[in-house]
Amino acid sequence: MSVIRQQQGQVLTLTINRPEARNALNPEVLEGLIDGFAAVGELDDVRVVVLTGSGDRAFCAGADLAGGLTADASIIDQHEQRGMLRRLFEAVEALEVPLVGRINGHALAGGLGVALACDLLIAADDAAFGTPEVRVGLWPYVISALIVEHVGPKRALELMMTGERLTAAEAERWGLVNRVVPRDELDTAVDALVAQLLAGAPLALALGRRSFHEARSMSPRAAMAYLHGMLDLTVQTEDVAEGIGAFFAKREPQWKGR
Repeated sequence: MSVIRQQQGQVLTLTINRPEARNALNPEVLEGLIDGFAAVGELDDVRVVVLTGSGDRAFCAGADLAGGLTADASIIDQHEQRGMLRRLFEAVEALEVPLVGRINGHALAGGLGVALACDLLIAADDAAFGTPEVRVGLWPYVISALIVEHVGPKRALELMMTGERLTAAEAERWGLVNRVVPRDELDTAVDALVAQLLAGAPLALALGRRSFHEARSMSPRAAMAYLHGMLDLTVQTEDVAEGIGAFFAKREPQWKGR
């Protein structure tokens, strides 16, 4: 199975399961991830998704250059297969729960894009990040939009033009990663972050995540008007009344998700 789904309580973990190929992306992996994210909407009890890779060498090494495309596919079919990464990003954006990246090893090329599509990233201190495509005659076209959004044009071009790898500490300084921890503390750090997310109001997280992505493509003036509307929507929810009531009563809120 190229992508393993494992649910424990309110947490769904998706694991790219090709350790022998450094968890490289092929059509089966991409389809498995797209299906996995789509399934979240059908699971009412899932409140956080964690994405990781098998083993301890690589989170995801990018596209499978050795056998990523179906050999006998037509030009159109190959074009559609190459577009699966974009479909994956669309599936991630459509999520209504937080997505945490557990970066257990190298995140390179398209694998870096998959990592950056996550909301929050915690990386092992020996992980590496980069876009080596230029060294094999390619360019990280699809993921370049995500890279620019995270680090700005100058650093993005430096990363993509040189093909150099960043250490986990450098990636954290560049703003690509939220937190770097020793490898033996990775699971503990991910669990602690997930616990923080589970403590938040699920509806606020869903609406907030949606508004964050919608507002990114707007001008500041248009974004403020849109976000004003989202605020008016949110304050009418039962969870807001519960949260404020719990705050003043000095008790833990009981979220209803409505």
